[in-house]
Amino acid sequence: MTANATNGFLHAAGEWPNRDLHQPLSILILNLMPTRKNTEQQFLSRFNQLDSDAVLTFMYPVSHHFHGTPRNKIQQDYVNFNEIRDQHFDGLIITGAPVETLPFDQVDYWDEVQTIIEWGRTHVTEELDECWAAQAGLYHDFGIQKRLLPTKLFGIFTATKVAHESPLARGFGAGGLLKMPQSRHTEIVLDETAVPTGLTVIASAPQSGPIILSAPKYHTTYVTGHPEYQEQTLAEEYHRDLQKNLPIQLPIDYFTNSDATEVRYSWKDASQQFYQNWTQLLVDTKVRLSI
Repeated sequence: MTANATNGFLHAAGEWPNRDLHQPLSILILNLMPTRKNTEQQFLSRFNQLDSDAVLTFMYPVSHHFHGTPRNKIQQDYVNFNEIRDQHFDGLIITGAPVETLPFDQVDYWDEVQTIIEWGRTHVTEELDECWAAQAGLYHDFGIQKRLLPTKLFGIFTATKVAHESPLARGFGAGGLLKMPQSRHTEIVLDETAVPTGLTVIASAPQSGPIILSAPKYHTTYVTGHPEYQEQTLAEEYHRDLQKNLPIQLPIDYFTNSDATEVRYSWKDASQQFYQNWTQLLVDTKVRLSI
């Protein structure tokens, strides 16, 4: 499989994309992560390991006030919403963001994110919201609130409940194979025994709560963690926070030694399987549209 990044236009206005099954999947990624370049490489690496070819287009929020990166540099590498609003994409991914402790309406690009979510209902086959974006999407779609955690949820967490009948859980079996990196200060307020109509919890763990949720009526998957994270990502976050004298504990089930130098890369296969399952939803839709 080949994943390519582009900041060009993928489709003519008004045309539904890729009815030709031989064409790559078109995936738009709204990258809100502060480690912009690292995040690009993480997604490219993950999608390069999948069965289907894909073209990844990275987008930035024009309403955001950037710190550290000149806007003209981002404009060279990324598209903005106005440039692609007449196009259609097979997939839309909205990443995490370093704004989780803020109320949603205090995030400078909150209105823009809501506009993109609504636009996706008619211009995107499937949407994937990760970490902060999952909390934002669940709030926008179902009114589910978030709350601050007493300490940062940090580490690798294994799902103990998995809805194996879901296409998103294909290949995980029953042996604790679904592992997910988590790095967040907030959690969604959700009673898993009384989930809103139209929303399904696909996987959850005792410490992290819901890991994967799905809303078929919105064609949206919500992932509360970071399946794109590579082997050293949590280590870099841990040592960064230590250097800044921020309160941080060792990430759970991550380092193999006491001096925090060796990593157990236990979630790699689960992350690849998850993205494989999600992109298969896009492929299945392309097959239906091509008939």
